[in-house]
Amino acid sequence: MQKNILIVDDVHPIIPKELSAVGFNIIDATKLDRKELINTIQKASGLIIRSRITIDREIIDAAKSLHFIARVGAGMESIDTNYCKKKNIICLNSPEGNKDAVGEHAVGMLLSLLNNLNIADKQVKSGLWQRETNRGQELGAMCVGIIGYGNMGSSFAQKLAGFGCKTISYDKYKNGYADKNTTEVSLTDIFTHSDILSLHVPLTEETKYLVDENFISNFEKNIFLINTARGSVVKTQALVAGLKTGKILGAALDVIEYEESSFEKTGDLLNNENFQYLAKQPNIIMSPHIAGWTNESKLRLATVLIDKIKALNL
Repeated sequence: MQKNILIVDDVHPIIPKELSAVGFNIIDATKLDRKELINTIQKASGLIIRSRITIDREIIDAAKSLHFIARVGAGMESIDTNYCKKKNIICLNSPEGNKDAVGEHAVGMLLSLLNNLNIADKQVKSGLWQRETNRGQELGAMCVGIIGYGNMGSSFAQKLAGFGCKTISYDKYKNGYADKNTTEVSLTDIFTHSDILSLHVPLTEETKYLVDENFISNFEKNIFLINTARGSVVKTQALVAGLKTGKILGAALDVIEYEESSFEKTGDLLNNENFQYLAKQPNIIMSPHIAGWTNESKLRLATVLIDKIKALNL
């Protein structure tokens, strides 16, 4: 039986090259819309996706010969993984591939935030030379709380190790994972001790709006917030409220609630009151979902996924 793989999104060219070499028939589905994909998928053994099209029950039911769905990246929210499990379809992803990129990006955003680098850069370029107002804060004097200690959270902790800060972490679904880079604690401890909170959780029904008004109010200290996970883990309205009260001292956001599911664009930000508030704040740093988006990670995400597909021995 011919082993057809549909590549639904643009991916690194090494993926079709390597999988063709081991006998898979690669079909370019990058230009197909949802309806066309459903009409094409019946004889596919595998799908390789990013986030362009949500793989839901309708698509899964149309795929009569599907053995696996492989996502280039970490998050699996664009796939109905529970239904795949019922249909004995294997779901693969490659979070190992961009964990270092995410960890480095989070550290970079945090250092910029603590040392007012974005503000100072704009001031100097406009002819202002203001030293005292841009006095920074040392990371080594702080406690960093991490929620989610998988590939991304552990990478961030490893990158922090050389700064001398205290790093604590909470993961609802893991225990006994403490290593030289973190102390495993309860969520209550995160609320009690954290000066900085960094989010490294997938987007699920449970984590959507995890960080809301009530969550923020639980922190004993005023905190800095880092989100390189998914935008909807943080309720933007609650973040704005926290900034206005001073409970949130500043935030580094690589992702925002208003991204579309493909992550390639957002809704109308110019007419979004909450976003416009964030955009005007000097203590907010934002980037367009690029924390895991490096030249090195693009190749590594692909090679990790190739290895996992080959290991299926289809």
